[in-house]
Amino acid sequence: MIVKTDPAEFQDFLSDASNYKGYAESIYFPESEIELVELLKKLNSRKIKTTITGNGTGLTGARVPEGGVVISLEKFNRVLGVNGKEMYARVQPAVILKELQDYAESVKLFYPPDPTERNCYVGATVATNASGARTFKYGATRNFVLGLRIVLPDGEIITIERGNNFAEGSTARLNTENGREILFSLPAYKMPATKNTAGYFCAENMDLIDLFIGSEGTLGIITELKLKLIELPKNVLSCVAFFLNEEDSLNFIDEARSTTAENKLRDRSSHPVLNARALEFFDHNAIEFLRPDYPNIPENTQSAVWFEEDFNFNEDVVISSWIELLRKHNCDEESVWLALDKNEQDKFHEFRHAISWKVNEYISLRNLKKVGTDIAVPEKKFRLFYTWMKHQVTKANMKYVIYGHFGDCHPHLNMLPQDEDEYKRAKAIYSEICKEAVRLDGTISAEHGIGKLKRDYLFSMYGESVIKKMAELKLVFDPNRILNLGNIFAAEYLDGN
Repeated sequence: MIVKTDPAEFQDFLSDASNYKGYAESIYFPESEIELVELLKKLNSRKIKTTITGNGTGLTGARVPEGGVVISLEKFNRVLGVNGKEMYARVQPAVILKELQDYAESVKLFYPPDPTERNCYVGATVATNASGARTFKYGATRNFVLGLRIVLPDGEIITIERGNNFAEGSTARLNTENGREILFSLPAYKMPATKNTAGYFCAENMDLIDLFIGSEGTLGIITELKLKLIELPKNVLSCVAFFLNEEDSLNFIDEARSTTAENKLRDRSSHPVLNARALEFFDHNAIEFLRPDYPNIPENTQSAVWFEEDFNFNEDVVISSWIELLRKHNCDEESVWLALDKNEQDKFHEFRHAISWKVNEYISLRNLKKVGTDIAVPEKKFRLFYTWMKHQVTKANMKYVIYGHFGDCHPHLNMLPQDEDEYKRAKAIYSEICKEAVRLDGTISAEHGIGKLKRDYLFSMYGESVIKKMAELKLVFDPNRILNLGNIFAAEYLDGN
C-alpha cells in the first residue's frame, strides 16, 4: 500500500471543484479490500479521523479532509463484469462514470445517470445520489443501484442487495459477514417530494440499501457496486433552441414538462413523441457567459433550452412535433441547433456542461468558494420562486448566471463575486434563497449533497432535533466518530450522543 506523508505530494486531494480546501496528515492508497479492511481497523482503534476521497469533481467539500488522514480508492477502478441478459454491471467504486457508460454502450446497453462531470467516480455518484439532465426521465442514481458491498469503519463488511433487506416500520437490522447483527431505529422526518439529496434517506418500511445511497461516505465505504442497465435507445434527438424572450422559453419548458408527464401515462405506440428525457435552461447571463466560446449563438438571444428525447419511432414525426411546439412559443426554428448524430450530440452536451466548468474556473481564479444554488421546489411554485430568486440577486447588484434542470424545477443560480466582500454578500443571499426554498416545501440540495459547504443550511431545512437524529444514526455504524466527519452535519452534533 502506498502511503504519502508529505502534504506537498498530495495537495490535489485537499480541495474539490468548489475550491473548498482542507488539510491532512497523510494519504493512503489501498489496492485491495483486504488492505482497506486492515487499514480501517487500525485507524478505528486509534480513533483517527478518516476522509474518503473521490476524483475531486464534487461541489460541496465532501471529499476535503479537515485533519486526520485521507484514503484514496483510486486503485479500485475495475469493471468486474456486465451481465447482458440480466442487464446489470458490477464495478469497483473508482471506475470513471464516462468509462462505465462507454463500456455499456459498446454492448448496446445504457447507464442513464449523468451528472454534469462525467469524470467522477461511480462510487461517489452513489454516495451522493447524483443526478443530471436525464434525471428528468430516468430519475437519480438511486433508481439504478441494485447492490452494494460496504466496509464499515471498524472493518466489518455488509453486502446488501435491493429487495432483500427492509425495515419493519422504523426498526431496522443488518448483519455483517462475520455474523454481527446491527439493530437500529430509523429517525422519522418528512423529506421533500422534490428531487432531494439533503441528509440521510429515511422512511418507514424502506429498502435499507437506500440508507447508504446519498450518505456521503459517513456510514461506510463502498468497495463494489451492482448497477442496473437498460437497453440502449435506438435514436436520440438533441436540440438547443434559442428564444428572444425569456417568458417564451419558460412557457415552452412548462408545456414540454406537462406533455411529457401526460405521455408517460399513455401507450407510447399511439403517442410516440414529446417524451423528453432532458429539459435544461440557460438565462441571458449564462448565454453571454458562454458566447466568447460559442460565437455562433444567435444575436439578441435572451435565453435557451437544451432538450433531448430518446425514441424508437420515425424521427421525422419526432422532429416535427418538437418544431411545432417551438413555433408555438415563438422560437425561430431557423436558429435551432438540432442533432441526431452522436458526435453532434456530444458537442451539445459540451455546450451544456461548459457553463459549469466556466463558473468553477471563474471562482477558482479569484480564490473564492463557489456560491451556487442546488435547490428544487414543487412545480406549482417554481415560476414564482424563479422570479423571486432573480430579484434577490438583481437588487443586490450581484453578477450571476442561471442555468440547470428546469424540467425538474431545479435551477442553479451561480453568483459570481469579484472579491471577498462580494463573496460575503453572496453567501447572505444564498442563505435567504435556501430558506425560501424550504418555506415552499423544497430542498436546499437536489443533486450535489450537503458535504461541508452546505451543512449549516441543512439546519434551516430540518432543524436541530432532526440533525441530532441523523447524528445518532451515524453513530450506529461509526461509534468511534472517524469516517468523513463534517459531511452532512458538523462533528459537534456527535458529541452529545
